[in-house]
Amino acid sequence: MRYSSMIIAALAEAAVVCGLPVEAAIPPPDATGRYTISAPGIKAQFIPYGASLTNLFVAGKDGKDVDVVLGYDDADYYPKDPGHPVYNSIPGRYVNRIGHAQYTLDGVTYKTEDNDGGNTLHSGTNNWSFRFWNVTALSADSITFAISDASNSSLNMIGRVDASVTYSVTNSTWNIKMTATSPDNRTPLMLTQHTYFNLDAYKNPATPLIWDHTLHLPYSKRYLEADQGALPTGKILTAAPGSINDFASAPNLQFGHSVNATGFKGNCGANGVCEGYNGYWIIDDAPKDAVVLTLGSAFSGVKADLRTTQPGIVLYSCSWMDGSAPVKADQGLSAAQKVVKSSCVAIEAQDYPDGINHPEWNRTSAQITGPGQTYNWESSWTFGLV
Repeated sequence: MRYSSMIIAALAEAAVVCGLPVEAAIPPPDATGRYTISAPGIKAQFIPYGASLTNLFVAGKDGKDVDVVLGYDDADYYPKDPGHPVYNSIPGRYVNRIGHAQYTLDGVTYKTEDNDGGNTLHSGTNNWSFRFWNVTALSADSITFAISDASNSSLNMIGRVDASVTYSVTNSTWNIKMTATSPDNRTPLMLTQHTYFNLDAYKNPATPLIWDHTLHLPYSKRYLEADQGALPTGKILTAAPGSINDFASAPNLQFGHSVNATGFKGNCGANGVCEGYNGYWIIDDAPKDAVVLTLGSAFSGVKADLRTTQPGIVLYSCSWMDGSAPVKADQGLSAAQKVVKSSCVAIEAQDYPDGINHPEWNRTSAQITGPGQTYNWESSWTFGLV
């Protein structure tokens, strides 16, 4: 596939927006539309649209590479996809939900875009996962994307924000570091990497579903109660051992350990339609640089360990996947295979969703950034064998 003129033009425009002359911009990506970085035990590929990861190859138990994240073969399809699942992208400037599509800052109430059942999701339909980012640095094992987001480019997200994300790889580890500033105004600012995993790469002949993976959140007994629209109510609950939302009590709990339990269908809301998970788990008292989440697969043998500076993790078990999107050519058992409901998990390290509207959580200061401040976010995924 040739790299499309549409994307080349978008990259040139992004360079100008970020203050770089076009002739100084990083050269376009390869013939498939991707930039590739690699290190021992890992290879990662990216596109400028949404600063998105498209492929992540790590070794399985048979020694062969496994592409463990979802995505599309055609890089040009990402901006065309009407479903826009935010595949491994950076949404922003304020991720997850803003309750009732409004927030109050310095005594002024701002009405934001209602794009999610009365709430605002990821700042609206012009969020950063819909934008072409500029590539500002590239090496064999690292790539940096940057974006300059004008004030009010997403409804009532006030003040310019300049942000960058650096992805790097080393020794079977994918590192992610983001920084952002709002030099002119105080504004809501909360970011994440919205990564979708299936560690089997859809090659398990027994099932395409995610429920036979294991998941451990050793420091996350507590989670946020959510309403039927996945908006936090304000209450903080504790998961009893063996309950649907328990992933702390044992290291080898199957992700689907409660798949047959009463309440599993509807556990993530939508009046019983959403099965499984679409919520936020709080990280409590984790030592610095501790592994706060481990996802594993007995079939592929791949294990993924998450470390993060963030206070919690969103888990979304792909309940809204409708079977229309294909798996990638390096995934699945046949060319006709699709991404079906409950066949993946999105894992998003971030601050408390809708924290700007819940002062009782004391997260407001972490979610508002203004002149003289720098927002920082870091996470890493280390891959090995179970």
